[in-house]
This record gives sequence, structure tokens and C-alpha cells, in this order.
Amino acid sequence: MAKRDYYDILGLSKNATAEEIKKAYRQKALKFHPDKNPGDKEAEEKFKEAAEAYEVLSNTEKKARYDRFGHAGMGNGGGGYGGGFGGGMSMEDIFSQFGDIFGGAFGGGFGGGFGGSSRGGRRVNKGSNLRIKVKLTLEEILKGVEKKIKVSKFVSCQTCNGSGAKGGSSYNTCSTCNGSGRITRVTNTFLGQMQTTSSCPSCGGEGQIITEKCNTCFGNGIVKGEEVIAINIPAGVGEGMQMSMSGKGNAAARGGIPGDLIVLIEEIKHENLIRDGSNLLYDHYISFPDAAMGTTIEVPTLEGKARIKIEPGTQSSKVLRLKGKGLPSVNAYGRGDLLVNINVWTPQNLSKEEKQILEKLALSESFKPNPQKSDRSFFERMKDYFN
Repeated sequence: MAKRDYYDILGLSKNATAEEIKKAYRQKALKFHPDKNPGDKEAEEKFKEAAEAYEVLSNTEKKARYDRFGHAGMGNGGGGYGGGFGGGMSMEDIFSQFGDIFGGAFGGGFGGGFGGSSRGGRRVNKGSNLRIKVKLTLEEILKGVEKKIKVSKFVSCQTCNGSGAKGGSSYNTCSTCNGSGRITRVTNTFLGQMQTTSSCPSCGGEGQIITEKCNTCFGNGIVKGEEVIAINIPAGVGEGMQMSMSGKGNAAARGGIPGDLIVLIEEIKHENLIRDGSNLLYDHYISFPDAAMGTTIEVPTLEGKARIKIEPGTQSSKVLRLKGKGLPSVNAYGRGDLLVNINVWTPQNLSKEEKQILEKLALSESFKPNPQKSDRSFFERMKDYFN
């Protein structure tokens, strides 16, 4: 089923401000929150849908990519490109990442009581993002491709299952913050008393302290490793385009939320064809006799050879258009065209006999330039080319 527009999900226009996006998400999430709609699967899906829309529109980079390319620029969604929550993240991930928007709603912990997802004010670790470059040929860009890339990154420690604790359960509640992950300080100023809240320095905001650390990861819960990641790249992507794979970046310390994998697209230069948006350009040279009398030529495409007819009297720089032989667009239907620029080759080294033949031909009226009978002016051809 086609994904709904993120702006429609939140009831916003495309020029909505960051504050309006945040406010709209809060209203939707409160309306469809699982605690208000127990057992309602439809409300749960709308809750996740709103979270996915907010995750993209609240991120400047992802929002710009979505505004330009739509869902195609995000990839396949649902745990694929664009960081969708639909199938790639759990309710706990949503509560952990966006719970601060709700303040004291739902018993002081956003999602309190829903699958134990509430973490109060405790800090949730977030893994760092990774960036990789993927090189693609025009043939791969034409149809889309799956690339399997081996990525060196931080992965969850297998010895302690990412907990950082020896045996997987050696934790004590932090005595400094009593498990809240935050401490509040009151200081006296000339304006009066000022209260500030910050992460607990003893437990780093996690609310718990490991009593016996894992011997493999030394309490971090992550180690250096490798992962083979399958990247589904849609057809029509272009040089410099970026896509994001949610949760495929570095693992987070002690069971936190993993970072994203940012994929940068690079195009491999084609041997014959030049890309111009969704169109492809090709220069082809023909001899003077072929231009005068007409011929049939073969030109390369991304799907093999194509034969086209050269009409008698074809002038140099004439552009022939092969419709639908270009590239698709990631955000539109159909394909671009292949534009073949015809160049008439002028001989450079003539024999004595060839010169005599051309001198006789030059006396003929048919071989004298006649701009009035020419195809079109240079400017007209260029206007047609760019349109």
C-alpha cells in the first residue's frame, strides 16, 4: 500500500515551521497514544505513522531530501531509507527518542505502562551515524540495484548481549540520582534561587551502575566488528544523492538506539553516454556522403544497440531524440530520452584525386551553402534541445 504524505499525516503545509511540526506531532501522538487506546491496533498504527512523519520532518537533512524526492528519496520506508518507524523501530524506541516532547503526560513517563517502555528522565544512549560511498553504473541506476556492502563499525557485544555487565545482569541503582538519571541543583543568585537539572555525573544519566563489567567490552556493551548490509537502491538516483538506513550505523553503548547509515551515491562515468538529468547524451559522427545521401546508424543505449535513420541532407549538429531511452526519475513516472547529436566529419587528409573530385563538386549548385533551405538555426536547435 502506498505510504501517506508526511505533511498530510500531521495535518501540515510544506512551509510549516519546526515549532508547528513539533506541536502537530504532539497532538497526534497524544490522540493515538496506546495508553489512551488500549488494544486498538488502528490507533497504534496511526501512532507509529505520526512518529515516522515527525522523525523525518523534524530532521533538517531528511526533511530537505523528502521535500525534493518524496518517499522515493527516503527509500523503501519501514526500517529502510529515511529512518521510518513503521517496521524498523519498536514502541520503546519511539518513547525513548521523542518522550521529552510530552513532559508529564501519561503519568510522568511518556508511554508509562506500555510494555515497560518508560525510562523517565534517564538518558538513552544513541549510536553515531556512519557514512559510506556506493559507486553505481548508469545501467544499475536505470533499474535500481541491491548492493551488499561490508561495513566496519561498532556492534553489540555478544558476550554480554550489549549490556556491558558480566553475566548480563550485574547492575545497581545509582545512589546519587536514585535511578532517575538526573540530578537537580538549586543555586542562589542575585535574582533569587535558580534550579537546574542535568545528567547524573555518577551514572552518566543512565540511572544504573555496573558492578562487574564484561571482560570483552569492558562495560561499554559494544565492540569493533563488521556487518554485511544489503542496500536496496531505487532506480533513478543521481550523483551526490544521500539516503539513510535507520539503525544500521554504529551500535549504541549498553543497549541504546543504534545510529543510521548514510549512503552517498557516486556515478561511474559511462564509456559512451553522458547523463543530463533523466536524459542521456551521445555524440555520433557520420561521413559527408552519408549526410548527403542518408544512411542507417547504430547508437549505444543502456539496454543494447538501437538503429536510427539518417535522412538525406542531414546537417551537422542535428539532434535526434529516442524517446524513453533515458533514465527514470526517483520522484516521477516514465523515463527521459536519449539525445543523439549528429556531427558531419570533415576529411583532413585528401589525396590529389579526392581534391579534384571535390573541386568539381564545389562548382555544383547543390554543394553551395544555402541558409534559407537549411534545417533550422543553431539557436532554434538549442532551444529544442534544452526543452
